[in-house]
Amino acid sequence: MRAAVCVRPGGPEVLEVRELPVPAVREGWSLVRVKAAGLNRSELRTRQGHSPDVRFPRVLGIECVGIVAGSTDPGLPGGTTVAAVMGEMGRAFDGGYAEYALLPNALLMPLTTTLPWEVLAALPETYLTAQGSLDALGLAPGVPGRLLIRGGTSSVGMAAASIASGYGVTTAATTRREAKIEALTAVGADHALVDDGRSLAARVHAIWPEGPDYVLDLVGASTAAESLRLARRGGTVCVAGSLSGWVIPGFEPIAMIPSGTKLTAFHSDDIKGSAGTAGLRRVIRQVEAGVYRPNVDRVLGLDDIAAAHRYMEGDAAAGKLVVVP
Repeated sequence: MRAAVCVRPGGPEVLEVRELPVPAVREGWSLVRVKAAGLNRSELRTRQGHSPDVRFPRVLGIECVGIVAGSTDPGLPGGTTVAAVMGEMGRAFDGGYAEYALLPNALLMPLTTTLPWEVLAALPETYLTAQGSLDALGLAPGVPGRLLIRGGTSSVGMAAASIASGYGVTTAATTRREAKIEALTAVGADHALVDDGRSLAARVHAIWPEGPDYVLDLVGASTAAESLRLARRGGTVCVAGSLSGWVIPGFEPIAMIPSGTKLTAFHSDDIKGSAGTAGLRRVIRQVEAGVYRPNVDRVLGLDDIAAAHRYMEGDAAAGKLVVVP
């Protein structure tokens, strides 16, 4: 089988397409013929060497969709459409950047859908993380409120805007590039704001003088403290992304969290396997009904994987990158 192998930590050039043996099915695991896999920034960070537990060479990819080719689980017969996400895919064992992936049975989410593979591949990590983050904020259909999404043109940000629009929530989303504003309004954001690192607070308060009720911060470490100041007093901030890294330097909770404002987080490992199956099926139904509008920025082949990482690293994408082996 063909697979994109990360041979060592480094730049995009360390991703090499190689011929590997098709993995043999073993107890507790299933062989999945990968039809498509969404790309994620965490894979970029692993490739760069920021995941200390990962040993190279490694086939990256924390998610994929495909068809069961063989399984030790009678509940996963051959031909079953499945998705898999997280659970150390592409880190402790080889992941979705390949024609086949050997995955733990517990990670597989059986699905029935008519969506094209490239659209289906854009959903698992992205929409389940967005849904979990909105749940952590306390948002739900019919719950009034104003939501600010920071890192709005990330794939999770665009999914969150689409879900929030379906809820009827008034949403503002940020981008660092004016050229991406139209992409935000296309997925349902009511307001698209350019975050130039200097005047975001003024732009937010021009819309909502008291600030948003909810902030979904997908930029993460570098903006979390500012997001807490942007939220209205008593509002809630959820940090669910790490576009700027993992650690908030000099974090002082009493000094940085305004009185009454709440800080929470969401980790996408919470939605792996059976924990995410019902949610993903619900997302698929909403996409098939046209309620959610998934945004696939571009679809690439395995031979394009290094170029895809360069594109992702340059923040050029507005939405999801998908690789089709």
